[in-house]
Amino acid sequence: MDRRSVLTGMAALPLVACQRPEAESEPVKEVVEWFLPETQTLDLSDLEATVGGRLGFGLITPDYRLLSWRSDERFVYCSTFKSFLAAATFERIQNGQEQLDREIPVTTADMTHHAPVTEPAVGGTLSVEALMKGTVELSDNPAANLLLRELGGLARMQEFYRSLGDAVTRVDRWEPEMNRLDGDKDTTSPRAAATNLFALLVNRDDGSRPAGPLDDASRTKLLGWMFDTPTGPGRIKAGLPAGWTTAHKTGTGGYGPTNDIGVIYAPDGTALPVAVYYHADRSSSDADRDAVIAEAVRRALRAIA
Repeated sequence: MDRRSVLTGMAALPLVACQRPEAESEPVKEVVEWFLPETQTLDLSDLEATVGGRLGFGLITPDYRLLSWRSDERFVYCSTFKSFLAAATFERIQNGQEQLDREIPVTTADMTHHAPVTEPAVGGTLSVEALMKGTVELSDNPAANLLLRELGGLARMQEFYRSLGDAVTRVDRWEPEMNRLDGDKDTTSPRAAATNLFALLVNRDDGSRPAGPLDDASRTKLLGWMFDTPTGPGRIKAGLPAGWTTAHKTGTGGYGPTNDIGVIYAPDGTALPVAVYYHADRSSSDADRDAVIAEAVRRALRAIA
């Protein structure tokens, strides 16, 4: 199934999300246990041993099981948050609080490391849509900061996670500071990330779950950018059998974190949300880190075959 087939087919399907907690302080475990009644351990300890480090994995199966390895442990998420930032912006657009075509000034003061979209626009403007596309497809850091600012800041981004039933993910710093490991700051868990992807992008309507926050147009556009990203070809993508595809978002830290999250699609259109966070040994190579993620995905798909 190719990208166009997936997007066209999904536009006609209903959206669902995990149940929202009644109070913000409700532990995410209660939400997840209602949503995913069964957790199946996928032992990836030998993969961790190959190049060192700590690997977190969570994949939601069609029958609502979570294939899990360290899925409740915290990992710094790096740029994987950018797909959720775009989703939060889409929600504002749907509510009439933002417009895709609104132009945002781009200044020298906005610049930081990795600005393939925003740097050429310094002194001019970029539309909200162009900033979103650049944030998701090319992981432009200043674009992400501009969207965060227009969203209402870090606290508003964390409120968006909470609205999905996610009481785990923390939002503490802007780009690029958020990539530095500092306790629990700017961390999430594979379980929380996979569940958020399910709520936002995957269609499962059994009559008991409320509709997710994104309408068909927003979801289709966001998935399109996640399909088109050129980043991380050796991660989730490399672990897929022939005929399978993924809409995904990578995140990488220069000192070991190597992450990839998204939705895997089988040839028949079956959608599998997946989140892989790998805090690898600093001395390992990029290729070795990517290979660990790819192999984890291969094993998960074999486990549900």
